[in-house]
Amino acid sequence: MKKEITFRLNRKDYTIEVDPGARMIDVLRDQLNLRGTKEGCGVGECGACTVVIDGKAVTSCLVSAAQMDGRDIMTVEGLSETEIGSILQKCFIQYGAVQCGYCTPGMLMSAYALLLHNDNPTREEIRDAIAGNLCRCTGYVQILDSIEKARDEYLAKA
Repeated sequence: MKKEITFRLNRKDYTIEVDPGARMIDVLRDQLNLRGTKEGCGVGECGACTVVIDGKAVTSCLVSAAQMDGRDIMTVEGLSETEIGSILQKCFIQYGAVQCGYCTPGMLMSAYALLLHNDNPTREEIRDAIAGNLCRCTGYVQILDSIEKARDEYLAKA
């Protein structure tokens, strides 16, 4: 028996029916056709499926679809519509934080959640914010640099 849920996703309201055992990542990718959220490990360890729920970065592979009900959700597809997200995306490209790209959506979402709550994080706070996101290509230096550049650019606009 399906359950009806209502939520806000990327600044748009949705009401959909979901299977009771479905995970959020499955709803995003399979029902809503938002393929930017990637599934890496399926157990919340790699961060590839990170989204922002009510301002907090979470791994969507560990969230049941029913838990989406009443929440405000942001995926990588909605980032360009926000000032912080747009700056982050530009800086990731400009400073070489994108290699194979598999981890990039999750990294962006973790950085976005950090900058939502802390517009001037230290490098250590940035490291802590992306600690749940694994990258096999970049060595993290370019990612950290990109987030710092985005922070600086965002602060300069404020």
